[in-house]
Amino acid sequence: AAMDVEPPAGTKVLRVGTADEMLDAVKNEVIDADVLVMAAAVADYHAETVASQKQKKSEEGWTVHLARTPDILRTVHGPQIRVGFAAETADVLAHARQKLAEKDLDLIIANDVLFPNNAFGSPTNQVTVLDRDGGVDAWPMLPKRQVADRLLDLICTRLDPRSPEES
Repeated sequence: AAMDVEPPAGTKVLRVGTADEMLDAVKNEVIDADVLVMAAAVADYHAETVASQKQKKSEEGWTVHLARTPDILRTVHGPQIRVGFAAETADVLAHARQKLAEKDLDLIIANDVLFPNNAFGSPTNQVTVLDRDGGVDAWPMLPKRQVADRLLDLICTRLDPRSPEES
């Protein structure tokens, strides 16, 4: 799938086609990483079998069996700071708290994708940041670039908790 925006200058981009390929790429790239931010949303399920050719129409219906895709963030460990995202449609904070604990994250960025101007493809986002210590910080509606900048500032503070004057 195409991205809405170009990757930032100086970034390494690895293009993958499946969740399994993404898992392998992430495992190979985070070996010496200090921070892992998993903002990509992959499908939770995939077709169990894929036909090698077009299936002709018949009088009978088709049943498609789905299999779970790997949970990349739950599988990959190592980085000092682990950040995930929870794009939800209901019980946003409860689901985010559950993901934060289950995936052993330091931070999770939660948002209600049904909230106006908050969905995929929108230039803005209103998020709530939850941390492993129980902190909850609701940010105002912001351009997505400002959300990213604030998140990076927060991650940097966790990597080096000294104040700027001490650095």
